[in-house]
Parts: sequence; C-alpha cells; structure tokens
Amino acid sequence: MSQQRQRIDKWLFFARMVKSRSLAARFVEEGRVRIDGDKISQPSRNIRPGDVLTLRFDRSVRIIRVLGIGERRGPYRQAVLLYDELGESMSEKRRDESTLAGPMAQRAPGAGRPTKKERRQVEKLTSNRI
Repeated sequence: MSQQRQRIDKWLFFARMVKSRSLAARFVEEGRVRIDGDKISQPSRNIRPGDVLTLRFDRSVRIIRVLGIGERRGPYRQAVLLYDELGESMSEKRRDESTLAGPMAQRAPGAGRPTKKERRQVEKLTSNRI
C-alpha cells in the first residue's frame, strides 16, 4: 500500500460495499455517502485512513472508519480489514427489532395451506403489531 489516498468509488468497490465500480460511482453521485459528516457527490473525492464514512443503503445505514487503502478487490476476509464498523448500525437495530416480534406461528403437520379466511386473520393480526 504505497499510496495513502484513494478515490471513494474505488475504495467502496475494494471494500465490497457495492458490487461494481460503476455502481459505487452512482452510489456517491446520488448523495448516499458522507465523509466526516460532509455529503459528497463526486466519485473522484479522495479518502484517507481515519476518515469516517456514513453510507446510506436502501434498508440500512452503516457508519464505518477507514482503516486502510485497498490495492485490489479481494476476498471478503481481506475487504473487512479495510474498515471498522462504528457504533450500532441501523441494520443491526432492525435485526434486533425483528427478533422482538416473537416466534413465528406454526401450523399443525398435515393441515395444508391456510384458507383465504385464515390468511386474512393472519394479515389482520400482523398489521396490528406494526
């Protein structure tokens, strides 16, 4: 790792936050990335180790600290060495909330599929919880 700075789109790709570099560039252009609290919209913006990134995905928000600069897109075990997850991310909160909903109802073996009336009753129960 000879350089101490790297483009944000390359880093997101190398750290396996997105599937491709073009998706990483689009992700940044849409304003879904903050560096140290400042919203950015240029994929060419450089980051350094120590920067704190806030990444807003469709169903979660991740706050990470950059630990290193990547040379290439490697396996997951190498990618996780590039960053450190800070605090409790939104994805972890949602995971915890889903476990609070309680156990899933199970039908008796051999009961078959639920009827339309039973499905409506289940929908009515689950819509009241949310």
